[in-house]
Amino acid sequence: MPPIADNIAEFEKRLSGTGCRLIAVTKTKPVEMLREAYAAGCKRFGENRVQEMTEKQPQLPADVEWHLIGHLQTNKVKYIAPFVALVHSVDSLKLLREIDKQAAKNQRVIDCLLQIFIAQEETKFGLDFAEAEALLASGEVEKLPNIRIVGLMGMATFTENREQVKQEFRRLKQFFEKMKTSPLPVNVSMRELSMGMSGDYEMAVEEGSTLIRVGSAIFGERKA
Repeated sequence: MPPIADNIAEFEKRLSGTGCRLIAVTKTKPVEMLREAYAAGCKRFGENRVQEMTEKQPQLPADVEWHLIGHLQTNKVKYIAPFVALVHSVDSLKLLREIDKQAAKNQRVIDCLLQIFIAQEETKFGLDFAEAEALLASGEVEKLPNIRIVGLMGMATFTENREQVKQEFRRLKQFFEKMKTSPLPVNVSMRELSMGMSGDYEMAVEEGSTLIRVGSAIFGERKA
């Protein structure tokens, strides 16, 4: 496996000119590896678990952007509210309300993405397209002054069928473009589209992703 710095440089080269940015997925990785990535110029780190993120955050420089990319339970929001840069995995109004409440306590406005269910797998979380539209049209989101919805996130089916994955990304991009031209609450904008991981990021970039979440292709295979 090439050194972390080489892998990051390679990704930055591939993404140059695409409008897409790299999030290094650091779940299960020791802080030393994160420091190595930071020294190589990578300052966006994605974690799946709140506990792991809150343990690592104080050990790294203050200018790191922390992205919560895993399923987030409402009772864990308070732990990341002081510092999280972007929550990718918002899948309910209840969770949005809790993020708003905890952001207010920290005198912050927290950026969020709505997680959209695009995969043919029951194990994934997310709103379907109709639910996301209904949430944005409900009048409830604008009552939450301490959150900003800045786009959408989706995870494609884990499959060897590249055409299926492409189609799932494409449907999400089409919905993203549709939402861009729809009347949206004042605290909602469609500027970020988080899709693509180590195995499918090239297709995601082709289909218009603005954020890819890459772990194993930078750090090597992770422990379970």
